[in-house]
Amino acid sequence: MDALPNGGTTATEPSIRDMLAVNLRAARAARGLSLSELSRRSGIGKATLSQLEAGTGNPTIETVFSLSRALEVAISDLLDHRPRGGLTVVRAADVEVLRGEGVDLRPLRRIEDGNSVFEVYDQVVRGDAPQRSQGHVGVEHTVVQTGGLRVEVAGRTVDLGPGDYVAFDAREPHSYTALAAPVHSVLLLQYRDGERLDGRPHPLTPAAPET
Repeated sequence: MDALPNGGTTATEPSIRDMLAVNLRAARAARGLSLSELSRRSGIGKATLSQLEAGTGNPTIETVFSLSRALEVAISDLLDHRPRGGLTVVRAADVEVLRGEGVDLRPLRRIEDGNSVFEVYDQVVRGDAPQRSQGHVGVEHTVVQTGGLRVEVAGRTVDLGPGDYVAFDAREPHSYTALAAPVHSVLLLQYRDGERLDGRPHPLTPAAPET
């Protein structure tokens, strides 16, 4: 696993590693999953999961997305710690970079609106390797700012340039490849409250009252 580069967190804000440790333990306990069962569902080794829950592991994009998929929770449910309300300013130097095979992500903001949750990321597709995902909950929106980006979703391919936008069902297998690197873009992940991979309400989500 790749270590998290460019520390950059302030003294008052926990690191990605620390927040993942707390939120991962809580999410696993809420679903009544053992480490062995979560390992089976996520494809992540039991020893690695134990390190992540202890706050000693080094999470990557692939790790976090695999956990999101296995636990059927939003990415920000595993990483978020930001206060809400008022004027929010996120400085680039104050946010840790979560690295993957071909992408650097900086989580900027979690926004809750009614039954929807939105996550805003600064995304850089580096160009050294494609960034692939087996799929995860939510709808994925990307706006390219600079560079050229190839997006493949369930076998369909589209090439994007500066100012272009794409959206797709993130439950489908997908990948990002830089055609002209680095690609700077804004990534927005959109979730319905309690959404699962199969599109049905999550079993831990309370049922709507009968009328």
